[in-house]
Amino acid sequence: MGFLFGNNLYRNLPSELNVYNLPGKNFPDFFGEIHKFLPKINGDIIYAIKPQIASFGVALLKKIFSQKALILDIDDWELSWYGGDDWHYRFTPKQLVRDLFKSDGALRNPYHPLYVKWMEGLVNSADAVTVHTKFLQQRFGGTFVPNGKDTALFDPARYDAESSRNRYGLSEYRILMFPGAPRPYKGLEDVLIALDKINQPDLRLVIVGGSPYDDYDRQLQRKWGRWIIKLPKYPADIMPDLVAAAHIVVVPQRDTPETRAQFPLKLTDGMAMAKPVLSTRVGDIPKILGDTGYLVDPACPEQIAEQIQWIFQNLESANQQGINARKRCVEHYSIEAMASVLKSVISQL
Repeated sequence: MGFLFGNNLYRNLPSELNVYNLPGKNFPDFFGEIHKFLPKINGDIIYAIKPQIASFGVALLKKIFSQKALILDIDDWELSWYGGDDWHYRFTPKQLVRDLFKSDGALRNPYHPLYVKWMEGLVNSADAVTVHTKFLQQRFGGTFVPNGKDTALFDPARYDAESSRNRYGLSEYRILMFPGAPRPYKGLEDVLIALDKINQPDLRLVIVGGSPYDDYDRQLQRKWGRWIIKLPKYPADIMPDLVAAAHIVVVPQRDTPETRAQFPLKLTDGMAMAKPVLSTRVGDIPKILGDTGYLVDPACPEQIAEQIQWIFQNLESANQQGINARKRCVEHYSIEAMASVLKSVISQL
């Protein structure tokens, strides 16, 4: 349950999942939506996702009025999108009045970084905190809970790679797959430069979903269209069939404050489906992959090109690495592994 800002949910969710939402609005109208929303929070434990006013802020209000236990989950360093610790709201009295009272005033937006900073300052008000990476744990404390993958759904035994390639029109290519939304910090340009260097006509980078944020994917298409196949967004329960079509899953994160804090879900997409995973030495990625993936330095197309060629020249060995990656994913990053840690967190409330 939550507030829907815009027209669509952030991710395509499994079709059987029930979602309750109210319209997300700017202040002051948002106060009315919060008032309607609070009575709908009726569980024994509130689990707020992200330190944002629209989630954690509302959950704190419910906790105050109901004394319900509150867990906060932090999967990103939200302030990093605005400059991190260097960001400050600098204003004159005239600017403050404009930001608060003009119809398009910046402070009317519930996602303004000032509110993010306030919410991050209130993290200790939660009864428990769960975090997705060691970076976030060092910053906010809390318990490391892996971002669990449904390894029963993402099970390569349930899918046939050739059939999947045929289904999505990919059978004539060797496929590098990026199953997510492209952003500059995700390093897809480095993969595309690597493909320019390799210059083999049957290689393709398949991007699933495109960018909901801007026209960055179109910029990539204009410059490197010969290498790119763009597929639309699919529901979460279709994604394993898509990933089955890949020869390699690429997660080429660049080294930025945002990426150091992230647990890229695309890693466990590839790991769970026993695919060779090619990624970068950024944040928790080396720890997540262990010795079951292929790592290069961030923003290094030359190393990416070398690894792509090595993997295809040694595909049997690389596929065995993929099998090892699945074993690691089941042991450390499955829903069951996540549930075990979360059970311990809940038992202490």
